[in-house]
Amino acid sequence: MKNFLVALLITLSLPALAVTEVAGVTFAETAKVGAGETALNGAGMRGVRFLKGYAMAMYLPRKTTTATEALSMNGPKRLIIVPLINTPGEAFATALPNGIRKNHSAQEVAVLDARIQALKATLMAISTIRKGAKVHLDWLPDTHSGITRLTINGETQGEDIAGEDFYKALLNIWLGDHPTQRDLKENLLGKTP
Repeated sequence: MKNFLVALLITLSLPALAVTEVAGVTFAETAKVGAGETALNGAGMRGVRFLKGYAMAMYLPRKTTTATEALSMNGPKRLIIVPLINTPGEAFATALPNGIRKNHSAQEVAVLDARIQALKATLMAISTIRKGAKVHLDWLPDTHSGITRLTINGETQGEDIAGEDFYKALLNIWLGDHPTQRDLKENLLGKTP
């Protein structure tokens, strides 16, 4: 009994790890991205009708409630996508380029196209992204003049993609004028619980 009480007192004296939970997936309140620290700006779930697709979180150098500021903010950034069902890589390979095209003019897409195709090829090579996998899309501004890096469960997938314009195009899938889901955009911007 004495050991139990000592263990309980020690546990109660430790600081609680702050987390946010979405659809059973927990996201830490901070994340180290490259050499920088980021804060959880918001998290939500992508669903289609009654199907839960993925839980998602956005990390930025500091919190904001506006898409404009999130897009223009300097420093490292991270999007975490956690599939809630097994998902073919092909589904992401189709959805991400389509989301970019919905939020950009034909001229903007033309500038991004080779990099969009590189990301698409990487995703097509992944047969299945398993339920619960942690997919990170990171903006690393201090690496080779700025790169986007895709990792799944900590393993880099494909080649890094250069250019902040490409990372902003990815962010626009969820934060643009034609987001993949309006309430998810609001969640990522920390506007709704």
